[in-house]
Amino acid sequence: MRTGWADTERADLPADPVAPFTRARRERLHAQFAGHRLLVPAGGDLRRSNDTDFRFRPHSNYTWLTGDQTSDGVLVISPDGSATLFLRPRSDRKDDEFYRDRRYGELWNGRRPTLLETARRCDLPTRHITELEHELRLAAPTLVLRDVDPRVDRLVPADDSGADAEFAAALDELRLIKDDWEIAQLEHAVAATTRGFEDVVRALPQARDTSERYLEGVFWTRARVEGNDVGYHSIVAAGAHATTLHWTSNDGPVRDGDLLLLDAGVETRTLYTADITRVLPISGRFTPLQRDLYELCRRANDVALSCLRPGAPFRAFHRAGMAVLAQGLEDLGVLPCTAAEALEEESGVYRRWTLCGSGHMLGLDVHDCALAPADRYLDGVLEPGHVLTVEPGLYFQPDDELIPVELRGMGFRIEEDILITADGHRVLSADLPRTAADVESWMHRTAA
Repeated sequence: MRTGWADTERADLPADPVAPFTRARRERLHAQFAGHRLLVPAGGDLRRSNDTDFRFRPHSNYTWLTGDQTSDGVLVISPDGSATLFLRPRSDRKDDEFYRDRRYGELWNGRRPTLLETARRCDLPTRHITELEHELRLAAPTLVLRDVDPRVDRLVPADDSGADAEFAAALDELRLIKDDWEIAQLEHAVAATTRGFEDVVRALPQARDTSERYLEGVFWTRARVEGNDVGYHSIVAAGAHATTLHWTSNDGPVRDGDLLLLDAGVETRTLYTADITRVLPISGRFTPLQRDLYELCRRANDVALSCLRPGAPFRAFHRAGMAVLAQGLEDLGVLPCTAAEALEEESGVYRRWTLCGSGHMLGLDVHDCALAPADRYLDGVLEPGHVLTVEPGLYFQPDDELIPVELRGMGFRIEEDILITADGHRVLSADLPRTAADVESWMHRTAA
């Protein structure tokens, strides 16, 4: 059993295109924490149920710094700035792991790269993961990205100084501005997502005979064919389900006359995700009321987009979109006061129908860089290289007795993916229609 196997190690692998970028990212991180040893784990498999695990996806910070996507790895940046990847390599057929280990055995789960292969591909020195504990015995002040791999957390006891939390926040802050390689990945994610939305439009006839899940599966097929997966659970919300911000059960009926709110994103094989939302009339045509409400939401989006430029406060686009929606709610007779009064900080009554913020950073995670310090993100200003979503919405709950009956059970959100440029912004998701008329024309052409 242990003899007669060909040598399949690939010694001729070139470095991945991302390798120069990951090296620059590590250098920036080290410069911020010079004199410290830094540990960033990939994480391990997560149990789904009984003896079944979820498909593995590495922690975003680990991949951002290394380009590697295998489980159980740990990046160690030494106090002098040198970096090493500690990895679990492929199982050698000369030991029992290949045959008996259902988690790591190659017979069970496929081939993992060797240490040499990963070293060449990531342009990083590699060592076996079993050597990590010995490495950590060397005295050095150590910071750990915690709550990713319990085994790594146990190797370096935490203290109460808050230094590890500051380290995690610094990592997210460093990821706020995307480099050229990341922007290209996000452009690819958006393009694949656009094709996924077209697939959904073509599948509407079949979904009428089944449910939202049919459309969820159609989009997921595109995500798996062109990328790694969906970047988050797709929101396929027909009818009143559109009023639930994170509707992911996707088990409701798809009926003519209703609207479909589709919020979905393809995650590339390099793990960058799009995040786009469109509202589609299932019949292909908006009713007059649906059109008016959709166009109100679209106008709010347009005004929000007009605020996006370097130096603008991050929160400015949200406030601008809310002003449009509040005025629209006043015009509909929904507000119990004027729009100006509703927008006052001590009131905010318009939020009953807008519910949430109007956007977030986007990248390796759909809600990217969430741990970044507030003064660099939510309370900061926009900078070239920021990628974010813009998505002011209106949500009329089906049981809301403070609004006219004809409004109840409808939700509207148009979500764009945006790159901040040196002189303004670029809408990455511009290939999908925005106006009600363009949505109808696009659906007719796509379904033909």
